Amino acid sequence: MKAIANMQQVDLSTVDLNLLKLFDALVRERSVTLAGLRLGLSQPAASRALGRLRAMLGDRLVVRGKVGLELTPRGEALAGPVVKLLEDARGIVSPAVFDPASATGHITIAAHDHLSLTVLAGLSARFERHAPGLSLHIAQPAGDNVRLIEQGSADLALGIFQTLPGSFHRRDLYADSLVCVARSGHPGVRDGLSLARYAALRHIAVTISGVGESAVDVALSAQGLTRRVALRVPHFLAAAMLAADSDMILTLPSRLARLLAKRLPLALLELPLQLAPLVPAMIWHERFHRDPAHVWVRQQLVDVVASFHAAGDMPPTS
Repeated sequence: MKAIANMQQVDLSTVDLNLLKLFDALVRERSVTLAGLRLGLSQPAASRALGRLRAMLGDRLVVRGKVGLELTPRGEALAGPVVKLLEDARGIVSPAVFDPASATGHITIAAHDHLSLTVLAGLSARFERHAPGLSLHIAQPAGDNVRLIEQGSADLALGIFQTLPGSFHRRDLYADSLVCVARSGHPGVRDGLSLARYAALRHIAVTISGVGESAVDVALSAQGLTRRVALRVPHFLAAAMLAADSDMILTLPSRLARLLAKRLPLALLELPLQLAPLVPAMIWHERFHRDPAHVWVRQQLVDVVASFHAAGDMPPTS
C-alpha cells in the first residue's frame, strides 16, 4: 500500500507570497539589514516582515550564528524550492521570447500543392539559414483548410479565402493572375489563343475544394460559352505533367505556371478572359496571434513573397 502524505490544505488568499522574496534575500545575504536593502526595506520593516514570514511558515528559518544568520533545517529544506518558485514566477510574467537559432520542433502549414510549390523553397531555405532546429511540415489539405486551423492541426494555412471566423487573422501575400499552359508545339495554339478556341479545346481542370464554380467557368458563362473539361484532378502538379504530355490545356496561376515551365515542356499563353486578380493569403488563429515563434514564421513568409517582387518575379496586378 502506498504511503499517503497528510497535507493540510492552505488557502493562498491568506498567504503573503511576497514574504518568500524576503526569505530568498535572507538566504543570499545572511543578514536582515542587507536583505532589507536588497528589497528596498528599512531594517525595522525587514524585521517585521521576518516575523510575519516565521509565522506563515511555522519555523524560525534563520538564527544568529558566528558569521551572520544561519538557516534552520526547515530553512535549508526550503531554500532551493523557494529559489525555483521565484524563478518560475519571473518566467511566467516575463515577456515571451523566441530565438530561432536555438528553437526546436516543427511548424505545420496547411496548403495545397500550388502554394506549397510557390513558397516552400524560399521558406525552407530561411528555416535552414536562421532556424536549423525547426522543421517544416505541410499538412494534408482539408477543403479550404479553415477547419485545420480551428482544430489546431496546423499553425498556418495558405490559400484563397472568402469569409473567415471572427477568431481568425489573415494577411494577403501577393496578387497573381491566371494564364493558360499547353505542351510545347501544341498544334491548336500556334497562332495564340482566341476566346472561342480556348473554350473549344479540351481542358484539364484542377478541383481543390469541390465547392462552387471556378472563376474561369463563371467568366465563360457570362460570354455565353462553356469549356470542354476532359479531365478533373485535385493537384496542380499532376495537371501540369498531364498537360505537358497531351493536347489538353490547363489554366493555372501565373507564378506557378512560370515555375513549372522551367521544368516541363510547357508554353505559356495569355488567357483570353478578364478575371479579377488572385490574392493568396495566410490565415491563423487568434490564440497564436502574439506568440513570438508564430510571429517570426509569419514574417518569414512575408519576406519570401517580398523577394518575388524584388526579383521581378511577379505578374502585373492590374
